[in-house]
Amino acid sequence: MDVSHIRSQFPALAIRDQGRPRVYLDNPGGTQVAQQVIDRTVSYLTRTNANGGGAFVTSVESDALLDEAHAAMADLLGAASPNEIVFGQNMTTLTFHMSRTLGQQFEAGQEIIVTRMDHDANVSPWLLLARDLGMTIRWMPFDTTTFRYDLDAFQELLSEKTALVALNYASNALGTINPVAKMCAMAREAGALTYVDAVQYVPHAPTDVQALGCDFLACSAYKFFGPHQGILWGRESLLASLPPYKVRPADEALPIRHETGTLSHEGMAGTLGAVEYLASLGTGATRREQLISAMSAFADYEQTLCRRLIDGLKSIDGVTVYGLTGEGEMHERVPTVIIDIEGVSARTAAEHLAAENIFVWDGDYYAMEVINSLGFGDRGGLLRIGLAHYNTAQEVDLVCSAVAALSSEPAFSAR
Repeated sequence: MDVSHIRSQFPALAIRDQGRPRVYLDNPGGTQVAQQVIDRTVSYLTRTNANGGGAFVTSVESDALLDEAHAAMADLLGAASPNEIVFGQNMTTLTFHMSRTLGQQFEAGQEIIVTRMDHDANVSPWLLLARDLGMTIRWMPFDTTTFRYDLDAFQELLSEKTALVALNYASNALGTINPVAKMCAMAREAGALTYVDAVQYVPHAPTDVQALGCDFLACSAYKFFGPHQGILWGRESLLASLPPYKVRPADEALPIRHETGTLSHEGMAGTLGAVEYLASLGTGATRREQLISAMSAFADYEQTLCRRLIDGLKSIDGVTVYGLTGEGEMHERVPTVIIDIEGVSARTAAEHLAAENIFVWDGDYYAMEVINSLGFGDRGGLLRIGLAHYNTAQEVDLVCSAVAALSSEPAFSAR
């Protein structure tokens, strides 16, 4: 990991405000973009901007580039075919769309399992579908002391009535990496489909949808250094069999049958640029091998950085870290850390850090069930600090120092 080289690929990291650098620790909410993303986006809009299916050069080149984007995402996720990659506006929109598509084969009386660790984008679509179809929602809790799922409790929720299990690969609040492959196998044995939110996992480690054994997996390019774009992977046999919601003249072929309307072609071009950036940091004979190499290096580096962050925060009086913090647990989490500062609201803390040009999130980050389960739903939520591969040990020390200063400041007592 040549972090200096990596940082040089991100124009935003060079920006200074009144001489102070920006410290981007808001990465779980959205990352900065690599130069390749900018170049691909600008190139599309200046050279290839056209609708698809035409006989003229810009349309032909546009179609070819969009095919490249599908192939790139197939490589990133380990898909069997680019036909399994569906682009859309964002993960939330894609999940609402696919929930209605899947709902055509569900019946009243069947059950959907959702979790209390998920972002609401993988909860509300299923709650609303269940409401409309007369299905039953079963809630999967997490242990608020171990910050993990209890697989025995999960097994008890599964039955012959279970139509679908919606779960997350990594929590956008706690950072926990969940045993998705095992849970998908358990769901499959019960005859249920699985829909995985991998938005928080994909930026941090290699993803292999075939090894996971899930049926659907969704992610967002703007969380892995690309543009605001959503991507859904689905098993080709399922995508081919599900009746799509589309206009009549639209193509029946995969994957376009599930890509409603004209997509953001420039966003897809930017997503291609993001994958190309990631692959450029790895080694191997194929792009897939390069991506695995790069993402594995990210994971190793970020675990060390996360350890430094957690140790620094835990050493501060009045600070409580929620999530996995054990010496041997860094490989079981992504570097997303939530904290409470005694006597200081999350918003006040975020504003204080923003004044130091340190960017973090406060509130519930749409992980409302997590924050409610921890008892902070009516208290303004928690402060979230999220690392990425372009962050440094110096930035970790800066945020820890800023939190320490805030924790010791008697003037801050909003709670």
